[in-house]
Amino acid sequence: MGTRYGACLIAVCLLLLLSPLVFSVSNDGLVRVEIKKRKLDQTNHVFGGIDSNGVHSARKYRLGGNVGDSDSGIIALKNYLDAQYFGEISIGSPPQKFTVIFDTGSSNLWVPSAKCHFSLACYLHPKYKSSHSSTYKKNGTSAAIHYGTGSISGYFSNDNVKVGDLVVKDQDFIEATREPGITFLAAKFDGILGLGFQEISVGKAVPVWYNMVNQGLVKQSVFSFWFNRNAEEEEGGELVFGGVDPNHFKGEHTYVPVTHKGYWQFDMGDVLVGGETTGFCSGGCSAIADSGTSLLAGPTTIITQINHAIGASGVVSQECKSVVSEYGKTILDLLESKAAPQQICSQIGLCSRDGGKDVSMIIESVVDKHNEASNGVHDEMCRVCEMAVVWMQNQLRRNETADRIFDYMNKLCDRIPSPMGESAVDCNSLASMPNVSFTVGDKTFELTPQQYVLKVGEAPVAQCISGFTALDVPPPRGPLWILGDVFMGRYHTVFDYEKMRVGFAEAA
Repeated sequence: MGTRYGACLIAVCLLLLLSPLVFSVSNDGLVRVEIKKRKLDQTNHVFGGIDSNGVHSARKYRLGGNVGDSDSGIIALKNYLDAQYFGEISIGSPPQKFTVIFDTGSSNLWVPSAKCHFSLACYLHPKYKSSHSSTYKKNGTSAAIHYGTGSISGYFSNDNVKVGDLVVKDQDFIEATREPGITFLAAKFDGILGLGFQEISVGKAVPVWYNMVNQGLVKQSVFSFWFNRNAEEEEGGELVFGGVDPNHFKGEHTYVPVTHKGYWQFDMGDVLVGGETTGFCSGGCSAIADSGTSLLAGPTTIITQINHAIGASGVVSQECKSVVSEYGKTILDLLESKAAPQQICSQIGLCSRDGGKDVSMIIESVVDKHNEASNGVHDEMCRVCEMAVVWMQNQLRRNETADRIFDYMNKLCDRIPSPMGESAVDCNSLASMPNVSFTVGDKTFELTPQQYVLKVGEAPVAQCISGFTALDVPPPRGPLWILGDVFMGRYHTVFDYEKMRVGFAEAA
């Protein structure tokens, strides 16, 4: 018995020594820490991102990082079928380990607290114990972060945070004492480490990345993501702090300036489906590079066109078909008479004022619940009308007849995404689906069906879902795209804090 126990102990020790989860120093002096990626399934492919009001909403699945004496710190990522990436950090002295997501779409660090007693999720994850850390400093300020599919609340504390070999001193973070809902219950990660700007940091807490720069732990104020989208390989990619690994990309990066500090936001041009313009962003849209969102989110107007082109099945919108039936001819006549497209829906009475919501409607909706319901229907009809105008414009540019235009419109109505934003596609039809391209800077970035379709489950019960989901953010913050892992997996992404820019290049 003793001999067998000893043999097992030796085997375990060898496994730990050889495990890729242990960080190692490569010949280039960079430290790599392996990160896992979780398989996509029905409980974890929830989209996060920004909600329709432009408020930070739920999502985020990412990794851990580090730096020694070298110019950059590298985090290796593990691949679980292109869905969730997560990695290990530690907090306190001695270190308490946590699995976190590295998320460019938020700015706070939070982990479960030992004082989280009333949320089941906290009992399924390690919890930070301040009494066990000699470097802990009390703060106590209340904090809460609200996501689209969950929320956390708790209070700020201060301690040292270790990312790989890099130790960030005196870091403010949130001890989560409440994690309601199933989002964090089902999650394989314990917390989130935000890599966004301080402008969106709850409590204006200084982000971990800022402190890396301020404490001189990186020589360049740059970090970059490379995702390995090969679902058959365990390695999920690398997150590099302080520099860019030339082995991660091909050619040169296309850089665009950050236009709105908070998220890593920049201007984006037209979106093409099969080489044809979708029209909606030809005058420009905003976009956010978000490592914490699995999918690619954009305006329903374009997502519906993409769904139609790839045969994705959404929810039939009766409002959409009603608008086409009752107002389609009027809209078409106005477009042919060269009426201002942005004013058509208000001219026919479906929108209150040039497509916008009337202030009085908003006030009434707060005061009167009945008005809130009726205004909701009015807003939906307005939104559908605005989409119809864009669709008809595209068809008129192609000199289509009225009958063909209305037939096409009704088909698009059948492709409006479901309320949860998910759309199913036929796994056997990828070869016939078009490429979808995004214009960033002076370059077009293309995605093939194999790159924008995600598989849920394993054969023979595997399902395929579109990597595109609907998100409608009104002006002035929108229209807005969120370029998540579907895009960043294809294109190596550089976040240049010093020069306030984002860069994309073909991933190696």
